Amino acid sequence: MTQTTPFQKRVYKLLKTVPRGKVTTYGVLAKKLKTSPRAIGQAMRTNPFAPKVPCHRVVSADGSIGGFKGKIKGKAISEKIALLRKEGVVFKLGKVDNSCIHKV
Repeated sequence: MTQTTPFQKRVYKLLKTVPRGKVTTYGVLAKKLKTSPRAIGQAMRTNPFAPKVPCHRVVSADGSIGGFKGKIKGKAISEKIALLRKEGVVFKLGKVDNSCIHKV
């Protein structure tokens, strides 16, 4: 059985509301949960329920890809972009298009 903190449970529950083909940001989740974007990132990094809890749908405030699986470049980031594209997320000039941003 996977152990998660009450905070992680709140983050994962909220994240499950982000639909396929959309993304949200660390900041939007943080504001909703009255915490910091960095704390959201840490919860994403340790997400044991992926892809059911879709941490790949969280990006940086400026639309850049952010991190994935504790990495900020390389194979993990390529995998995150591929997952998002497969779901229908549109990228323009290396960033997520505003039409794909979901306001939790």
